[in-house]
This record gives sequence, structure tokens and C-alpha cells, in this order.
Amino acid sequence: MPSSFKTLGTAVGILSAASSVRALQNGVGKLPVMGYNAWNAFACNVNETLVLQTAQYMKNYGLLDVGYNHVNLDDCWASKNRTSTGEVLSDPIRFPSMNNLTAQLHSMGFYAGIYSDSGWFTCQGYPGSFMHEEQDALTFQSWGFDFLKWVADILPVPFDDVIREGMVGKYQRMTDALAMVAKQTGTTFTFSLCEWGWSQVWLWGASMAHSWRIDNDIGPYWSSIATIINAASFVTQATDFYGRNDPDILEIGNGDFTYDEAKTHFTAWALMKAPLLISTNLATISQEMLSILKNTEIIAINQDPAYGTSVSPFRWGINPDWTFNSSFPAQFWSGPSENGTVFMLINTLDEPTDMFFNLTESPWIRAGREYSVRDLWTHTNNGTVTRNYTATDVPPHGVVALLFQDAGDEPAGLWPLCAGEAATQCTAENGTTYY
Repeated sequence: MPSSFKTLGTAVGILSAASSVRALQNGVGKLPVMGYNAWNAFACNVNETLVLQTAQYMKNYGLLDVGYNHVNLDDCWASKNRTSTGEVLSDPIRFPSMNNLTAQLHSMGFYAGIYSDSGWFTCQGYPGSFMHEEQDALTFQSWGFDFLKWVADILPVPFDDVIREGMVGKYQRMTDALAMVAKQTGTTFTFSLCEWGWSQVWLWGASMAHSWRIDNDIGPYWSSIATIINAASFVTQATDFYGRNDPDILEIGNGDFTYDEAKTHFTAWALMKAPLLISTNLATISQEMLSILKNTEIIAINQDPAYGTSVSPFRWGINPDWTFNSSFPAQFWSGPSENGTVFMLINTLDEPTDMFFNLTESPWIRAGREYSVRDLWTHTNNGTVTRNYTATDVPPHGVVALLFQDAGDEPAGLWPLCAGEAATQCTAENGTTYY
């Protein structure tokens, strides 16, 4: 692949260190992947022509220009049977030449992704890669793919007396295979894990992959988005450069999302530093939904080169802190960025509401300072604030995304001398306490 192409985006190198496999932290794969995955839009009704048409839409709509540089296949690309020597084959009608497909995607400026399963079969009954991991990894490399989505489906898992491994071992088999391919050919893959069980995967996913799923499959409706945001709120510490929680693909343009719900969906995924993989029919997507996907100020936070960490809740809001509630997840989030402190406020209610917080509730804000406010959705500078902020009339299931930048000392003469959470502990040198 020419060096000029490599400057376009992210790939992840998987290398072996003795018997373990880990992501190589050399700047490759540092940031979340952005691109397209066909599954939620087309499921098994996919072919080479449709994939290339979708890639062309991504170029025409400017999605490639703002960073969406992966086009990934999901299930159903394969023939139902392997060859007599065990090679997996692409469907001869729908995907007559994988090398031609990847070559055309590369020539358009995209990375190319493929999907496989850790069991006997994929979710849709096509050949899985169990006991063919190295063989399949070499095949994917020879076809020119750069990205691998690796799934542990429930149904095709081999019997215990066959696999003799736990959940981590099923993934380790392919990470070892990718390490072997990297050593033999110099080719690297982005490796994305998909395992349903958010409470466990984040504990070990970073040791072997670019990203790992944290919850069940996403659906094109608000309750699914709220459920995933709730799950993510308890594991934000797992995300950083080279490895991140994956809340599943983007449903922007699918289902019956309102505009505000779609904005919340995109904002949460982006600011949690998740992979941003569009999964909608780009032939029919509205300009309104495209404008959400192309918000470069939100994308800039997702692709921040200085901070790889997710935003995290500093207050749950209508629920006590640390409440697990799939319908009403945490509402007040913040995190550091290259250019200031990012705030995400989510109205989980079914009616508009005002959302108030004290600035120093966020650990990234300094007391006694004034902050300028940038609205990342209206793209406006909204003056300065001290001590607290109120977002007014936030729409139902809507979001506010703000960037606060230090603007110097707060104005003199403010009273009380201390405000917010620390007020009852604010004491002069002579011992006088101020409230």
C-alpha cells in the first residue's frame, strides 16, 4: 500500500511479545476508527457493487474528508463451505473477487474491513474461524483487508471438550494468528472484538484489541441508546489511546430517531471515544442526519491527539450517583481535551428541561477561574461563565455539548467567596469559615 494512502487514517498493529499478544503502542491505531459497516443497513443483502456504491457515497457526501476512512463488511460475505484444504471462500456471485474489492476501496482512499467468528459458524451460518485462525488470517491478508471484526457468538461455540478454553482464549487464538501474519508479512490489522457481556470484556479487551463491545447489539430507537449509555457510564475508565469501549455501530438515519435523539447518539459515541462506524443506507439518508455525522467539532474530540480518555459522569442527575438505570442513564459528563474541558449534558426525560451544574463538580475545572463557552452543536462562542452553568430548555432525549476554556481569574468581589461543592470547607487563614 503506498505511503500516501497510509497518511489517511488509522490501522492497528498486532504483534507478539513472547506468548502474549498486545496492541503495539507506536502511534498506529492510537485513535478510534471511523468509517462504515453495512450490517444494520443491509444485513445479508450485500454485494461488491453495493459496497463500492456506498464508498462512493461516502466520498461524494464528504464523509471521507472528515475522517470516515474505513469500509467494513459484516456477516454473509462467504461461501457456505470451505475448500477441501480448509480455505474460506467468498461468495462467487456477490463477491467474485475480494482482491478487486479491496483494491478499489484502497484506490478511493479507504481501508477495507472484514468479519469472522470465533466458533464453528458465524451468526448467519457461514464458516467461522475456529481451528482455522491462522489460515483465515493469511487469507484475509492476501485479499488485502486491513480490519477484522471478530465475534464470539453464543450458538456456534465448540463443546468444552473441544475448545478447552475460556472466553479470553477464544479471542487469543485470533490475536496470535494476526501476530503470526504481522511477523510473516509485515501486514497489520485493526482488531475489533465483539463479545456480549459488558461487565467483563473491558477488563481484558485492551490486552489484545483496538476496541471491544460493551453491550448487546444496538437498535434504532431511544431505549437502546439509553441502555448502552447506561452501560458505558460504569466502564469509562477502560478507554484510552490504543484501546476503547465499543458501544456498537452508529444508527444515525435508521429507525424513528428524532433529530435530537440522533444528536445525542452521535455525541455520546464520539465523546466516549468510541469507534464511529456508520451503518445506514447512504442512498436515502437525509441531509439533516448527514449534518450530524459531519459535525467536525464533535469529531475533533473523538480524534483528539492529546487525550484518549472518555468523558465520564460527574453527576448522575435525576438518579443518585452510581445508579444503574437503563432508561435514565447518567446525565452530566465531562472530560479533558486538547483545547479545554468537554461537557456533555443529556436530557433523559420525555420533556424539555433546564440542566444546572456547578463548574467545579467536574474534576477538570479549577476553582476561582472564569471560562469561555463554546457550543459544539450551534458552533457559537457563548461568552464566559464563573462558578456554574445552566443549559436551558434542553429537548427531550436531547444533548448539549460544550467546550470550556480557561479565560483567567474570576472577577473580583464575587460573593460568597467560595461557591459550589467546597463552600462549607472554605476557610480564611484566621480560621473564619465562609458559606
